[in-house]
Amino acid sequence: MVVVVRRGAQGILRLIGRRSESIAHDFGALAILAWHVLEATFCGRVSLREIVEQCYAVGVRSVPLVFVTGMLSGLVTSQQGGYQFTGSVPLYVLGSVVTSSVILELGPVITAFVFIGRVGARITAELGTMRVSEQIDALSSLGRDPVAVLAAPRMIAGVIAMPVLVALANTVGLFSGLLASRSTVGLGPESFLYGARLFWHNWDLLYSLSKGLAFGVVIPLIACHMGLRTHGGAEGVGRATTAAVVMMIVTILVIDALFPPLFLN
Repeated sequence: MVVVVRRGAQGILRLIGRRSESIAHDFGALAILAWHVLEATFCGRVSLREIVEQCYAVGVRSVPLVFVTGMLSGLVTSQQGGYQFTGSVPLYVLGSVVTSSVILELGPVITAFVFIGRVGARITAELGTMRVSEQIDALSSLGRDPVAVLAAPRMIAGVIAMPVLVALANTVGLFSGLLASRSTVGLGPESFLYGARLFWHNWDLLYSLSKGLAFGVVIPLIACHMGLRTHGGAEGVGRATTAAVVMMIVTILVIDALFPPLFLN
C-alpha cells in the first residue's frame, strides 16, 4: 500500500514538474519573441505596407462581428438589469449598471474573445502552415528575418486595432442598452443618461481601452509564438491552433482578473 501511494505521489510530482517546465519555457520564448519584435520595429525592419494590410485583416474585417457582439452585450445587460431592478430600486440606476458593465468588463473581454476566435486562431494556423511547409525556413535561407516579416506586422496591427475595436464595442453596447431599456422597462433616454452620468468616472474609459491594449499585445504574441513553433504536419497545425486558443483564453481571463486590484483600487 505504501509503495502504491509513493509511486502515485511521484507520478503527480513528475507531472507537475513537466507542466511547470513547459510553462516556464513558453514564458521565456514569449519574452524573447516580444524582444525581437520590439527590436525589429524600432530598427525600422518592419514593412509599413505589411502593417497596413494586417490592420485591415485583423481590424476592419473584425468590425461586423464586434458590432454584433457589442450590441448583444448591451441588450442582454439592459434586459436582465431591468428585470432585477423593477420595483426595488430607481430605474435610472439601470443606466449606470449598463454603462459600467459594458465599459469595464463586457466590451473589452467579449471583444478579446472575438479577436481570439477570428484573428488569434488564424494567425496561429497561418504561421503554423508556413512552418510545416518550410516556407519560414526558406525565408531564413534568403536572409529574411521571419519575426520582422511575419510576427511583427501582426503584433503591431493587434496593438493598433484592439483598442479601436473595444471602443466600438463600448459605443454599440451603450447605445443598444439605451434602446433596450426603453423597450423593456420604459426608461427614457434622459433617465438612462442621468443614471450613466451619476456614477461615471473618466478613468473608466481609460481603464477599458487599457484592457484592450493589453489584450491586443497578448493575443497576437501568443498566436505568433505557437505558430512559429508548430511541427508535425497538418495534425501539428491543428494541435498548435487548439493549444493557442486555450492559452489565449486563459491568459485573457488572468489579465482581466488582475486589472481590478491593480487599477481600480
